[in-house]
Amino acid sequence: MKVRSLAFRLTSAATALIVLALSLAAFGLRTIFSEEIERRAAIELGEIVRAIAAQVRIDADGAPVMDVELPDLRFGVPYGGLYWQVSTAGGQTSRSRSLWDLVLFVPDHRPDGARWVIDLDGPNSSRLLSVVQDISVPAATGDASLQVVAALDRSDLTASQQSLFRLLILSLGGLGIILVVAMAAFIRLALRPFDELGRGLRIIHAGGSRSLPGRFPDEVQPIVDDLNQLIQFQDAAIERARTQAGDLAHVLKTPLAVLGAVARQAASRERGDIAGQIQEQVVQMQRQIDRVLARARAGIGSTLGQKAVPVAPVADKVLRTFARLSDSPDIRWDSDIAPGAVFPGEEGDLTEILGNLLDNARKWARHRVRLTAIVTAEGLRLCVEDDGPGIPDDQVLQITRGRRWDETQPGSGFGLAITRDLAEGYQGQLALDRSGLGGLSVIITIPLYERQPL
Repeated sequence: MKVRSLAFRLTSAATALIVLALSLAAFGLRTIFSEEIERRAAIELGEIVRAIAAQVRIDADGAPVMDVELPDLRFGVPYGGLYWQVSTAGGQTSRSRSLWDLVLFVPDHRPDGARWVIDLDGPNSSRLLSVVQDISVPAATGDASLQVVAALDRSDLTASQQSLFRLLILSLGGLGIILVVAMAAFIRLALRPFDELGRGLRIIHAGGSRSLPGRFPDEVQPIVDDLNQLIQFQDAAIERARTQAGDLAHVLKTPLAVLGAVARQAASRERGDIAGQIQEQVVQMQRQIDRVLARARAGIGSTLGQKAVPVAPVADKVLRTFARLSDSPDIRWDSDIAPGAVFPGEEGDLTEILGNLLDNARKWARHRVRLTAIVTAEGLRLCVEDDGPGIPDDQVLQITRGRRWDETQPGSGFGLAITRDLAEGYQGQLALDRSGLGGLSVIITIPLYERQPL
């Protein structure tokens, strides 16, 4: 799952909320359970007080006596954690063996009522949860007032609370894991229509379809309908653009041919000055038309859903054509085309790009021209190099703008400029550099759509 994906963000947010909710629940439940454990302990201590009150008596010396031992074994173990004590108003006491030689001190301040719960100091600096009750029992001289205390070491309560809290944490942790997994599955299920939408768009990018098929949930279907309408509108606009570009080329071809014929007639009538001017304007118009049509064609070819063209077959065809030219028999044509190299456009545009680059290299090369095509993280990378004289740095900008560098070589001077326009039509770029062969290196980089397995 990618960090920037919607599923990751929603799952992370849901996980954080679940952890927060369970943490608050753990804190609340711990407080409730702790209070409940303490309340139940106080109730049990109250029952012990009641049992002591039912069994205690005053002997002949006026001291409280318990004839029957309480059943809990902790009363018989010194500092066993459970204690009782009975005191008279005169200070005489009777206490459990667990208190050993310690006498519990109960403050004089007593709240309203005969029984109350209080914390007392116990053995070994412990704190005792205590229940205190004042009772009256018959004695030889009349009713005697007694104070009965039952106490429990708070460390025992703390151990019970911690044990329960550990079980609570384990239970809530397991519940949290189940909730996170369930929420992640729910989010994936909720986002499945978007997965289908992305899969359909990848099919369109790959040229396998011209619309998004199937029915989607009501929340997503309007987007799908709009995308299908947009694709239809694009197809119609592309068709109109192709028709208009063809019509423009056809309409301009005849006037240019007429002007060329006029220039030739003027030359034949010894009007070379007029013929040269006309021919120059015809050539300039032809250059501009070729460039504008190339740019328009590149814009059409780079639209959504264009099938990718393998580079190797086109490159082999163009290289064979140049190898057969009579004016370059001594040039060695090398090529290194990666097996997965594809061009995201029309074959005609790729042919024109390679043709312009190889033709420019052929004019300047001494003995060798090399064509390389690889796929990098930036996209398709085409590189044409030659072993010619190269190009000075101050002439790079002029060449990319279509200006002639050396009038001694034939050509319109617009080849690289048209190639740059074609590359930019596919959101690519053209760069010039020094070749490892010694001459010029022309590099075309064109981004590729992400093509995932369907």
